[in-house]
Amino acid sequence: MSTPVVEVTNLEKHFSVRRGLMRREAVRVRAVDGVSFSIARGETLCLVGESGCGKSTVGKLVLRLIQPTGGAVRLEDIDVTHLGEDELRQHRRRMQMVFQDPYSSLNPKLIAETIVAEPIENFESLSASARKARVAGLLERVGLRADAMRRYPFEFSGGQRQRLAIARALAVNPSLVVADEPVSALDVSVQAQVLNLLMDLQEELKLAYLFISHDLGVVEHIGHRIAVMYLGRIVEIAGKEAIFNEPLHPYSQALITAAPVPDPRFKRERLLIEGDVPSPMNPPSGCHFHTRCPFAMPRCRGESPQLREVVPGHFVACHLREDGYRGPLPRPAG
Repeated sequence: MSTPVVEVTNLEKHFSVRRGLMRREAVRVRAVDGVSFSIARGETLCLVGESGCGKSTVGKLVLRLIQPTGGAVRLEDIDVTHLGEDELRQHRRRMQMVFQDPYSSLNPKLIAETIVAEPIENFESLSASARKARVAGLLERVGLRADAMRRYPFEFSGGQRQRLAIARALAVNPSLVVADEPVSALDVSVQAQVLNLLMDLQEELKLAYLFISHDLGVVEHIGHRIAVMYLGRIVEIAGKEAIFNEPLHPYSQALITAAPVPDPRFKRERLLIEGDVPSPMNPPSGCHFHTRCPFAMPRCRGESPQLREVVPGHFVACHLREDGYRGPLPRPAG
């Protein structure tokens, strides 16, 4: 088996909340609490979950935009977790990001040519004519005309701005692209165009995508595998078909059954979960989901379930699934 483009092991990020005159740590927020996954070349891993579950923080940790509290990130078999700035700079060209908001992620004072050329200038020594030709080729690859080079971001539509952001990400030939809600700010028709562009680019360039989203319709369209996050932890990870057709974790089941179905004649039995998401400043003991899980048993309150492969390629962190049982979960008596 080939080496994964990125391999994340027991990744953690804790933020200190300081209070009082001495600014002492009063509480620690466990934003990411032991996350592990890998992404192969040409694969899209979608990270899904409710707002505040830690998805975007995982993306920033993978790119080393913020320093992890614990765990490791290996990029093309190089551990980048503790690299210094000079060493890390050499690896940054291998990992790029497409941000959620195409309006604020582009410098409004720069023309498109300069925006795309900046990362090239950071890593390569090209003549002005060669750099301009490279930029024109990148813009054409993402569906923008060459005359767009002289335009400012405010002169583009939302979808065009996101295409420009994708061209900027591709400028240094990365192996990994982290896309954090890249289409959520776009109209539905434009969303489909940008998603199809990302898929075409992946097939052409064999890119690995970490695609962060809360929109299951988007995830079903672009993903190969799906990782479901809840309160800083991955509770289930499997192929797209397995997650949508046979989710094994109760939280995954609740997410899938809550998604709207375009056919009004289709009725789906929903798994309802009650209560609010607990605060990451004071997460529940044991399984973080046990306070809302309709199938929780005493063991769930005291023992944290490990992410286990219950069937080939399908990992789930649930005590009720440890023996490989895939049927419906009965509610515990009492």
